[in-house]
Amino acid sequence: MSAVPPPPVVIPGSGNNIIVSPTQKGNPVLECIRNVAREFGDILADYQVGRTTGLLWLSLRYHRLHPEYIHKRIEKLGHSYNLRILLVLCDVTEHRDSIRELTKSCLVNNITIIVAFSLDEAGHYISIFKQFEHKSPDLIKERTEKDYHSVLRTALTSISKVNKTDVETLRSSFGSFAKISHATSDQLQNLPGFGQVKVKNVKNAFDKPFRNNATATLASSQVTQTIPRPSQPAAVAGGSGGQASNGSLAPTAIASSSGGATSGANIGSCRRPFYGATTPLRELPGLQAPTGTSSWTWTKRWMKRLPLRPPPTPRPVIDDSERNRSNSPIQEFDIDLDLN
Repeated sequence: MSAVPPPPVVIPGSGNNIIVSPTQKGNPVLECIRNVAREFGDILADYQVGRTTGLLWLSLRYHRLHPEYIHKRIEKLGHSYNLRILLVLCDVTEHRDSIRELTKSCLVNNITIIVAFSLDEAGHYISIFKQFEHKSPDLIKERTEKDYHSVLRTALTSISKVNKTDVETLRSSFGSFAKISHATSDQLQNLPGFGQVKVKNVKNAFDKPFRNNATATLASSQVTQTIPRPSQPAAVAGGSGGQASNGSLAPTAIASSSGGATSGANIGSCRRPFYGATTPLRELPGLQAPTGTSSWTWTKRWMKRLPLRPPPTPRPVIDDSERNRSNSPIQEFDIDLDLN
């Protein structure tokens, strides 16, 4: 039986045909490419659907058996095309992990990934890419009219529960956008099709401020509960020059420059002070934001550093004599036993 001759290799031109790589001979998707002629040619991509558009073909079933194949193809493709497309045929059941991995690779290599769930869908995509090669992107852009009524309709329908019929009712009743914005709730409720919910949405759209003042309300809130704080949060420093800071509200720390140990009585006093949820932000220490940092960002940093519960009770002071007694070796006793 004579071997089937390879398909003729042609130089890709600027015609109306899809250039197919010889490696794609026998791919069943070729029979699904309709309304566009195709020819074989020596190209880097699997399908050239435009002078600057190249398409790679990948089956997920084949990708599971040979996961390194697509990476070699992408590396070989390089920067040959302005628009690089990876057309993936989803012919397996569990496909999420594979598609997630391929999406990451396409993002890194500036490739557009498109997933098809059947051969007919994949062939339709290839045909559309060639048919729309010289089409303007205006075909898929949103058409927005510039006249007054169209802009008014677009603006008012962005309010929840307001449809195009309601916009015509508002326009015929009030006449202009300015008069609609100054309409009262009673005037709106008298219109047909306007209930309490729709009137509330319209009033909120015009009267409610754009900026959320929740942070300003939190900053200006007053203390409703007094929480005890340590009177003298001391900073204990080992060595000869250590002094306790008196009255400082900043979080304290234990530092030892000479490696000296800190007694158990000072552990509780070295805890950072506790501030509750009702403490005003202006009373928290260190809320003066440095230059170049917003006050809210600096406040969030401090809120993360504050403890969520009061400091534990200080440990009891252990006398040196008791410590020595507890650490002393077992005492031996001489006991004379009379066995007679």
